[in-house]
Amino acid sequence: MKQKTIKNEARLSGKGLFSGTDARLTFKPAAANAGIVFVRTDLDSPVRIGALTENIIEQDRRTALRKGDVSVGTVEHCLAAVRALDIDNIIIETDSDEIPGMDCSSAEFFRVLKKANTIEQDAEKKQLVIREPITINNGDAAIYALPYDGDEMSITYDLDYGVHTGIGRQIFTCRVNPDVFEKHLSEARTFLLEAEAKAFQARGIGAHLGPRDILVINSDGPIKNSYRYENECVRHKIVDLIGDLALVGRDVVGRIVAYKSGHALNQQLAKKLRETAIKQERVSKTGTDILLDIRRIQKILPHRYPFLLVDKVIEVEGERSITAIKNVTFNEQFFQGHFPGTPIMPGVLIVEAMAQTSGLLFAQKLEHTGKLALLLGMDKVKLRKAVVPGDQLTLIAETVRQRPRTAVCKCKAMVGDIIAAEAEISFMLVDDEKI
Repeated sequence: MKQKTIKNEARLSGKGLFSGTDARLTFKPAAANAGIVFVRTDLDSPVRIGALTENIIEQDRRTALRKGDVSVGTVEHCLAAVRALDIDNIIIETDSDEIPGMDCSSAEFFRVLKKANTIEQDAEKKQLVIREPITINNGDAAIYALPYDGDEMSITYDLDYGVHTGIGRQIFTCRVNPDVFEKHLSEARTFLLEAEAKAFQARGIGAHLGPRDILVINSDGPIKNSYRYENECVRHKIVDLIGDLALVGRDVVGRIVAYKSGHALNQQLAKKLRETAIKQERVSKTGTDILLDIRRIQKILPHRYPFLLVDKVIEVEGERSITAIKNVTFNEQFFQGHFPGTPIMPGVLIVEAMAQTSGLLFAQKLEHTGKLALLLGMDKVKLRKAVVPGDQLTLIAETVRQRPRTAVCKCKAMVGDIIAAEAEISFMLVDDEKI
């Protein structure tokens, strides 16, 4: 299976769904392995923002991406059309921080891209085949990724508005391919309950929209509008889900089952799937899921026994984040005195392990080779769970800001799904010869 891009350029324009700002889009072919890339062309220097989970930012009831201080919002309907047409590589230029909302569905994006035609490229398609179940929960909402016998993605969505007579409960199952998307999903529009619509417009959001422009639903159904499908609401939820899962950066082959899921839960699943895809590819190439083993860690960090508190690195996302592992055993030297009979890993050493993990993240940049990250300060330190022999600490550090001589990381140490410690740690980057 080969990667695809569009053959011809395509354009469309309209107002942003939330902001009402005029926006223009230009779709352009992209090279193999380029992926889906948004380009903000209204700035002095165009900024490229990859449609990947690491660029997601939190925004209410929509999906948005950011690189540095530059963002592009409400991208899910566009991404759903790109994914449905099996397009792997495309450049999407925009002159606004929110792309056009069109008729609040994915239909116009699909029509424009379909007319642009697709062509195969001389590169193998990237896929994630789901082999093990993945579950994401939040209260009574849940989403699952499951193995599937087919060669595409299948989605079942259970939308449950309970006793709300305007929507009620709707369940829909479909496969994701161009024909199914065009006939059964593309025309499904964003919807709001009447109370939600009034609350949004009171805040100045979507002030340019009326009930004829977007589905506003009360107990009797759509206000001054009508459904395009009998179960249009659940079909639109599937469109949103397809768009959000496009951020995995791979074709997802598997079965997705969702109950009351929204963008936040969809995005959590997309992040987990992307981690799985990257790990699968690394294991395929190297035979191991370890990115940095202890020997390579020792070439980067100056720490040695008994003070080297990172065993391996399993994930690095550019300059943004790093995930490492510390296996805690009873043989640790500090357990001799902390505390005899009740061994507990000192909180300061957990913080030190997080700091060492941050140092490994900064070492990824070439200009920091030969530099050490010296601790400057700690803020928002919280120790939430005792760490004992037999625990495995998952150490996660995310860059908050980075300058030529200083850096700040937001860190957490996990035992399973439980946060054991967290802190915001600041560093000074210095030449090791000058210490």
